[in-house]
Amino acid sequence: MAGKDYYETLGVKKGATDEEIKKAYRTMAKKYHPDANPGNKQAEERFKEVNEAYSILSDAQKRAAFDQYGSAAFEQGAGPGGAAYGDFSGMDMGDIFSSFFGGGFGDIFGAGGAGAPRGPRRGADLQAGMTITLEEAVFGADKEIQIASNETCETCKGTGARPGTSAETCKHCGGTGQERVQRQTMFGTQIVVQPCSACKGEGKTIKEPCSACRGAGRVKRSKVLKVTIPRGIDDGQSIRLSGKGDVGEKGGPAGDLLITVRVRSHPRFTREGLNLFTDVPVTFVQAALGAEITIPTLTEPERFTLKPGTQTGTRQVFRGKGAPNVRNNRSVGDLIATFRVVVPTSLTDRQKQLLREFAGESDPSAGKKGFGEKIKDVFN
Repeated sequence: MAGKDYYETLGVKKGATDEEIKKAYRTMAKKYHPDANPGNKQAEERFKEVNEAYSILSDAQKRAAFDQYGSAAFEQGAGPGGAAYGDFSGMDMGDIFSSFFGGGFGDIFGAGGAGAPRGPRRGADLQAGMTITLEEAVFGADKEIQIASNETCETCKGTGARPGTSAETCKHCGGTGQERVQRQTMFGTQIVVQPCSACKGEGKTIKEPCSACRGAGRVKRSKVLKVTIPRGIDDGQSIRLSGKGDVGEKGGPAGDLLITVRVRSHPRFTREGLNLFTDVPVTFVQAALGAEITIPTLTEPERFTLKPGTQTGTRQVFRGKGAPNVRNNRSVGDLIATFRVVVPTSLTDRQKQLLREFAGESDPSAGKKGFGEKIKDVFN
């Protein structure tokens, strides 16, 4: 089969059932959906291919055409068998198939179909961005965001007509929203149906448009929305607010608002997955002799006993002190603290002398007071 293989795109066999095709589509669409692959152009293109394949194979008539002619049947300027079936350059393949799969061909015999007045339409989805702190990402928060979206015009209540007037039935199409035109198809000259050129398929025209929205029935407005940041959300993930996008047309549902979250860098912590990481500075006296220290967390500091002889780079894991899973808050990551031994940059003469003694001392317990205690007295 030349051209695109829609069965291969969805990963199914040619004889697959409608249920198998639907199941394969859902799996592929979920895998390559832009929400799951933000910024991934390759995934975005794959998502488009999957949707194109499903739009053909889920329609019995289009699938039959594809099985017989391949994807060439849906490409402008091409036809099954090449020139033997005629020259299709400049022809609308959508109209051709409309002419013999219902649509225009059905209308020749008195059937209704393609080109009927358009009904309610869903509003467009909107995208926005929001920057939050690491604490807000881990523990969740209530925020506000300001966006501009298309809202129903209050002046005309969405009709598009000046108050006191109303839309009139289109005289060109008689309110059907469609018109018949002659087209050259692979079967010769045929009458096909297309949206009315006068009313754009609406079935009605507006003689006196609303001055506020200029006949659109919608106006752009700025609004402030409350956004609940879920616990555990990570940098680059998105929040979908259903019905907060552009208002629909003709009573159609509103679109959604998709908010991409960015998390500011934190001066003390970094995040990888569910785990938090931090560096904890300790003096070389604390590292050598051990000490009671505090470990910073995003809540209360943790008391910790540093073992004598701790080396720089040593790690300590604090279970359950990381970030929760945004989809399952019962799953929480850890805090990993890395100890960094800090060497003083300026020393007193007494401190320098003690360090020289330390370097040459063979018996740390010599004298009335242990050498380690002497160092601790001087450096603490």
